[in-house]
Amino acid sequence: NRMDKIWWNEQWMGWPVGPWYAESSNVENAARLQGHLLLVTGDMDMNVDPASTFQVADRLIKAGKDFDLLVVPGGDHGAGGEYGKRRLLDFFLRWMQQAPTPDW
Repeated sequence: NRMDKIWWNEQWMGWPVGPWYAESSNVENAARLQGHLLLVTGDMDMNVDPASTFQVADRLIKAGKDFDLLVVPGGDHGAGGEYGKRRLLDFFLRWMQQAPTPDW
């Protein structure tokens, strides 16, 4: 996934891009993911384009994987604010502790 700030990725992954680049991509590895997954993006994220998250979601769907997706209207890179924090806590309670979601 080279959509997001190519210069930033390449400072860590090097240039020219070799096979290791795709091998480390969540998009390319979506079918291999296991367990429960929550994807969160703000629709106004100027750091990582929400389309990057949607690429992962698309591959998960094509691979028949279940996942949760939270798109926060007006959200930036720290998407969600208090609402996002509550949804994250709910996710962890539901899947990590298998506890009921609190009645907020």
